[in-house]
Amino acid sequence: MAAHIGMMDGAYFVGRSEILAWINSTLHLNLSKVEEACTGAVHCQLMDAAHPGLVPMHKVNFDAKNEYEMIQNYKVLQDIFTKLKITKHIEVSKLVKGRPLDNLEFMQWLKRYCDSVNGGNLHSYNPLERREGCKGAKEVNKRSAPSQNATKNASTASKHVSHNSRRNEVLHVSSTNQSGKISRPSSSGGSSTYSETERTAHEQQITELKLSVDSLEKERDFYFSKLRDIEILCQCPEIENLPVVDAVKRILYAMDDDASLVDTEAMVSEQHQQVETLSCISEEAEERLRVDTQKRKNIVNVDVDLAASNTLSPRQRISDASDVHCSGSLVTY
Repeated sequence: MAAHIGMMDGAYFVGRSEILAWINSTLHLNLSKVEEACTGAVHCQLMDAAHPGLVPMHKVNFDAKNEYEMIQNYKVLQDIFTKLKITKHIEVSKLVKGRPLDNLEFMQWLKRYCDSVNGGNLHSYNPLERREGCKGAKEVNKRSAPSQNATKNASTASKHVSHNSRRNEVLHVSSTNQSGKISRPSSSGGSSTYSETERTAHEQQITELKLSVDSLEKERDFYFSKLRDIEILCQCPEIENLPVVDAVKRILYAMDDDASLVDTEAMVSEQHQQVETLSCISEEAEERLRVDTQKRKNIVNVDVDLAASNTLSPRQRISDASDVHCSGSLVTY
């Protein structure tokens, strides 16, 4: 079952564009990003498409904007998982935050599950009719209507184009066959379209391309696992709120046209300047502390000398003075 697939399974390497095309075509929606499905309503209706009538769609809220409203949708989804005995854990706290990678991974798993149910045959499902009882369904259906009309027009145009292209191909093939019949040599020893050398070269080129694709897939899997390890590390509670970890998360979740990378570089440079400023301040503080310590030592020495002189009795002071006088007289003699 799809609930037990590993992180290196092919289901987790399905691209964003393919996931979005699958969601929009199945549910007649007009999503532009995978993380727009973080409310949980899309997940519930996809499960309803896989198991028609099982999901209580009147409890699903397509207009959920706050986390507590999204959590209600995920409760409905969890109830469906419990009924179907699906052991997949739902990371609700991560999904409701709209993190792109978390939402993409869960949607990849969901696509794999839906494909495994009845071979992914969802053509008889009517998503607009099933959404009528949901909260916020009218706005969703209004937004999806223009995209569906455009899709229908595009499909109709593609059908006309494909019909005309097929007709042209038939005409071209018939004319080619006739010309081939005319120009075909009478002898049976005529050369084929491709020589043996060209065929061998093409087969070798195909083999090299397959090896190159395998190598690229292995490299992709390797770097994906590294990025996943970095993301798990950044989610540790001990370091999750550090500025450096925040910068790493921005880089991980940034899109191709996202300006957060520039903000991240600016934040890192600002932190570097702050560290340099703090180091200069610490050096100045250490120098002041050293000077103050030396002054205290000098003051303590003077105080000790004064205290020692004050503790001498008058007789000791006279004897000391006489000793000094005698020593001075001896030196004079």
